[in-house]
Amino acid sequence: MKFFLDTANVEEIRKALRTGLVDGITTNPSLVAKAGRSYRDVLNEICDLVNGPISAEVLSVDAADMVVEAENLAGIHPNIVIKIPMTQDGLIAANALVRQNIPVNMTLIFSPLQALICGKIGVDYVSPFIGRLDDIAHTGMDLVADILTIYENYGFDTEVIVASVRHPVHVVEAARLGAHIATLPAAVFDRLALHPLTDLGMEKFLSDAAKIPRE
Repeated sequence: MKFFLDTANVEEIRKALRTGLVDGITTNPSLVAKAGRSYRDVLNEICDLVNGPISAEVLSVDAADMVVEAENLAGIHPNIVIKIPMTQDGLIAANALVRQNIPVNMTLIFSPLQALICGKIGVDYVSPFIGRLDDIAHTGMDLVADILTIYENYGFDTEVIVASVRHPVHVVEAARLGAHIATLPAAVFDRLALHPLTDLGMEKFLSDAAKIPRE
């Protein structure tokens, strides 16, 4: 499984990169707004840091405008992947971009049918939002399982990015299903290596180590 970091905070990215676990970055307008800087400046800095796919979301809602904006974003760096919302205009724009060999990540996926049609037009990634489904009393991981089954049935190359991840258990569940990628906020990424028994073990080791005579 590949890990993407879901952030536009450059300091969070620098810290996570030290682990060697970050395979890519996903951003969205909300995350960039928190950074308080221009979209292009943030993307340029991320591209300088990360050697992997970097999703940049279009801000337009009309298909023609999405395509123009996507072409401009794609020109920033070869690693840029264009994030397109799952709307009718989004599908039209995504189809046009696929034909130009511009990588596309279809976002705001909430149903197997949405993922099916995205796979059919050949986008590079789909992003099912599992946490938001859990929030409304649906099991988000059921959606991931359905998408993976459909893609296997038809041999689609589209990769599944498990998004809206709320806790480490989501990551485990996604890995069990064989999801290609999980994109994680920094708060979840930082908890992947944690376990209370590890902490207790370290306390014991350090306590015992303090009793060892030093020469």
